[in-house]
Amino acid sequence: MIRFSHGIATSVGRVRRVNEDSFLVIPPLYAVADGMGGHGSGDVASRLAVEALARCAGLRPLFVEAVLAALEEANRVIIDRNEVNRMGTTVTGLAGLEAAIGGDHLMVFNVGDSRVYRLAADHVEQLTVDHSEVQELVLAGVLTPEQARVHPRRNIVTRALGSAPVLLPEHLLVPATGGDRFLICSDGLHGELPDEVILSLLAIANPQHAAEALVAAANDAGGHDNVTAVVVDIESAAPAPVFSPATDGADETLTPRDQQFGERRRPGERRRPGKPSAPSGPSALGDTAGDAAGPPADVGLAGLGLIGPDRT
Repeated sequence: MIRFSHGIATSVGRVRRVNEDSFLVIPPLYAVADGMGGHGSGDVASRLAVEALARCAGLRPLFVEAVLAALEEANRVIIDRNEVNRMGTTVTGLAGLEAAIGGDHLMVFNVGDSRVYRLAADHVEQLTVDHSEVQELVLAGVLTPEQARVHPRRNIVTRALGSAPVLLPEHLLVPATGGDRFLICSDGLHGELPDEVILSLLAIANPQHAAEALVAAANDAGGHDNVTAVVVDIESAAPAPVFSPATDGADETLTPRDQQFGERRRPGERRRPGKPSAPSGPSALGDTAGDAAGPPADVGLAGLGLIGPDRT
């Protein structure tokens, strides 16, 4: 049985007016989708993607073909909704798969330039390969990774849900090892933060605190895009007949309009002073600018109390 725990943070950033990222956290399936399109249609595309994935999250056992079929379904639905405005979305994530032979594994899947990282002892390992123009130039030896980070066409993706009837997702399988930590994020995070900063913040022990710190740091670095981070811990992994959902909170299928920064607490656990609590449940879709709960969407490390004047 694979047991998961996770933390989530998302922000509209400091430039955009609408958060077009969506995320899915229904153990054993996690995903982040980064929507694209004019007049607010990107958030529709990303929401459709996570909703399609959510429909297969309850399968036991969950298997590779089911996840790929959900991605195909999302692609068809988004294309069908492309009436006036072109819209699309990246999507990336991981899914826990049980196996009678060979032990449990995690499926890492990707379409576009959102990423999955694995935290190793002293570095972060990027498990996905970006589907972008600059990544193709890196692979061709034309650009270095450092040059690609600041290239003017770094945001041009070569694959996305909603862009073509034939979808070409990539996936790989990695062993599910207790103690491993993964980061699923949109390009608003990895586009702002170098690997060494991601490493230092991803190493924060509590997954919710790590997710909040990563998003806050991306805002401090400029916040030029929407930012979403899902931090997933593998608490234990052993062969078992079925998966069980994590027991530390309710399953969630949310768009950023349903949740802002918050603190996940187990039943009966007291709220920590100075930290906002998470909303008690999904709210109606709407502009988060008027929400009373949670700190401002562009909160930085100082707002989280992670940096600031020395205290005596």
